[in-house]
Amino acid sequence: MQVSEQAAEEAAARELEAFLERRREQIAQRWADAPLFRTVFTVSRDEAVEACKVVVDALGDVASSGRLEDVAAPGFDSAREQLGRMAASRARSGINPAQVANEAARLRVVTTGLLHGEDLPEPTARDTLQALTLLMGTLRLVIMETTVLAGEDLIARQRQQLLEVATPVINLWEGVVAVPLIGTLDSARSQVVMESLLQAVVEQRARYAILDITGVPTVDSLVAQHLMKTVAAARLMGAECIVSGIRPAIAQTIVHLGIDLSPVLTRSSLADALSYALARQGIEVSRRAGGAAPR
Repeated sequence: MQVSEQAAEEAAARELEAFLERRREQIAQRWADAPLFRTVFTVSRDEAVEACKVVVDALGDVASSGRLEDVAAPGFDSAREQLGRMAASRARSGINPAQVANEAARLRVVTTGLLHGEDLPEPTARDTLQALTLLMGTLRLVIMETTVLAGEDLIARQRQQLLEVATPVINLWEGVVAVPLIGTLDSARSQVVMESLLQAVVEQRARYAILDITGVPTVDSLVAQHLMKTVAAARLMGAECIVSGIRPAIAQTIVHLGIDLSPVLTRSSLADALSYALARQGIEVSRRAGGAAPR
């Protein structure tokens, strides 16, 4: 009995493969009008049709392998890249995974309708429909998988962009750049700070780099370690690094934790750090007599 059932499943998979091959063009044409494809390929419908054919061919390969319920079936490999681009596009447009799942479910309705139009004997039609239902359910899972991965990738890129925006490098003077830090300084943000500062040192040919921590609420051993690494990296690039904005409460915390910042040049404020950097370059800034603005 078990052998008979297995033979029936294999026969249904072969019939399904043949159906997908016969109806490839019609399935692709109808899928191209489905929201999952239509809202992505808005310029050229022909492009949408070709994308649908790639997915139909992948389903045919999976049916040929008999692994109808396996999301890791090699047949899906050719469609994952296409589905990934579509999922990324839907994620960027603000569509959530549940909506994508509903759109993917509509593909099964279209395909099942075409299968009902086939002139197949009753047992074959029933088994092939069951096989198609399994295969389209697996496709839906693959689409959901790529959608979730695309969403995670989008979130990671947006987080990186936010870190870069929240960590601007300012060119204060010729040869002097500064990074005003605001908020918590964790490992990820510290890496962005270091990369941005070193890039600015190279681009601006800066001799002095100022790290202003006035807006950093707390300094612990981890934050101090990040600052030390950034200072050391800037020195290797030929720039003297100055840490400014150490408030009294933070100074007490540093002393209490026993953190040694003696190798780091510090100043109480960003203005003091800039004044030091200018003085080291032989630049003196003073007001004109009478309180007028400096020249």
